[in-house]
Amino acid sequence: MPAHHGQRAGRGGALTAVIKKRLKAALLLPWHTAVLATPAKSFRDNPVIGNRVLNALGLHVIRLVLAHAVFGLKLRLLAPLARRDERETYRRDGFILKRDFLPKQAFEALRQEARDYSGEAWQCVQGNTITWRALIDEDMLARSPATRALVDNRLFARLLKYTSGRNERPLLYIQQIQNGHANSQAPDPQKVLHADTFHPTMKAWLFLEDVGPDNGPFTYVRGSNRLSFKRICWEYRRSLRARYVHDGYSEKGSFRIQDDELAELGLPLPESLAVPANTLVIANTCGFHRRGDTQQPQATRLEIWAMSRTNPFNPFPGLGIGALVRWRDRIYRAYLRRTDRQARARGRRASWHAAPGQPK
Repeated sequence: MPAHHGQRAGRGGALTAVIKKRLKAALLLPWHTAVLATPAKSFRDNPVIGNRVLNALGLHVIRLVLAHAVFGLKLRLLAPLARRDERETYRRDGFILKRDFLPKQAFEALRQEARDYSGEAWQCVQGNTITWRALIDEDMLARSPATRALVDNRLFARLLKYTSGRNERPLLYIQQIQNGHANSQAPDPQKVLHADTFHPTMKAWLFLEDVGPDNGPFTYVRGSNRLSFKRICWEYRRSLRARYVHDGYSEKGSFRIQDDELAELGLPLPESLAVPANTLVIANTCGFHRRGDTQQPQATRLEIWAMSRTNPFNPFPGLGIGALVRWRDRIYRAYLRRTDRQARARGRRASWHAAPGQPK
């Protein structure tokens, strides 16, 4: 076959591939547009969210401001769940910290249950850090009286609902952070200062062990949860180039920031929350935060961990129906099992995959 025929065929194949790609993009455009009304945040995976022209016109900023306004409305609706000083602290600082949260006997029983846990668990490897989790659902609670007592604790339940802007129990886990336990030289991305997403979200830690410089204390920039004009401008600038950042997270909507940039936003330096065991910390992780560095190799941190991330544009905080929470936990457990099974069938490892059934 003459060379020019091969070249023609190659150009034809390339043209066909381009046409298919553009056709697929056109067909998916309604979907990519519809998810603007959801927590979707990836500039890389969604061509509408990542569109530089639309973000220059303010798309990201509009979603940002609207989400924060809706969250403020939900906090007002749920205000009876928290004391005035708790509400003011959370809005001003972005986190609430309560030492000696549980009575001593109840705390010791809870800690022992967590240490003795044996059952289904999952882990995620990031850099040289392993995050190990066991889902706290009705099956676990049926055989864990101290954990059940925590879940039923009125103050615990009310604070988690208020700070998440959601009138339901968030996802709960026994969690252990295992620093330096993975065989990798890559850095842990959770130890880089960042915001989880563009809208307010809640994470909470009831620390079951003392947390100090040795085992990576939670670190937070006080007041970075507030949507100041300087923060809006920073988010606007980031949105214009987020799609082209390749740190593995910014392009997916979790913006990274350096300590020396904080002063430009009128923010203080990060604050390391080194606290004793039995301290509850609840944080709005739209604020800048990170996992603290460790001064000891293979240091661990055991805790009860909570997370809530719901549709930021839904102004209704929910009805608090327990059956729905139970079904959510069942569906989430089934999802973890399915993705792990599918990844193993392809000879790969899921982001969250089956782990040894006990904390280290």
